[in-house]
Amino acid sequence: MKYDTETSKDSHEAENKKPVNVILADDDKDDREIFLDALTETNIPVDLTTVNNGKELMDNLKDPSEPNPDIIFMDINMPVKNGKEVLAEIKSDETLKEISTVMLSTSENVKDIEDTYKAGANLYVRKPGSFRNFILLLKKVFKLHWAGVLLKPLRNTFHLSERNISEIDVK
Repeated sequence: MKYDTETSKDSHEAENKKPVNVILADDDKDDREIFLDALTETNIPVDLTTVNNGKELMDNLKDPSEPNPDIIFMDINMPVKNGKEVLAEIKSDETLKEISTVMLSTSENVKDIEDTYKAGANLYVRKPGSFRNFILLLKKVFKLHWAGVLLKPLRNTFHLSERNISEIDVK
């Protein structure tokens, strides 16, 4: 499903920026709706496509009529094909491997964080407990994207959560 987020004239961050092409892969309908609502509140211009699982994500990425996204937000735990499987497939594909991939999870399982870092994910975001913090986390992800930080993630800035959102600096 495709969405366009509205931008506000007051948002200096979003001014003069072309819309970021984003795909969200998450099997939970409520999580997709919260993501969309939070994204809208960021006032960042985004063209958003949502899919329900890893297979749908890969089908979209392989569809020649669909442009490659700038950023993929992907839940780790999805049916059909989970986030780790899709990440491995994306990073092994020459035409897809440079797309920024942001892993989403309710877990802060150290093994998941390490596995996805080693597999080439660009960021691991723990889904926040509050709507306000979700907005702040999304704003931080887009600042990292615009600053080029997502392209070559450092281990100490790879894991983003409510606890460390203010610690990760955008240079």
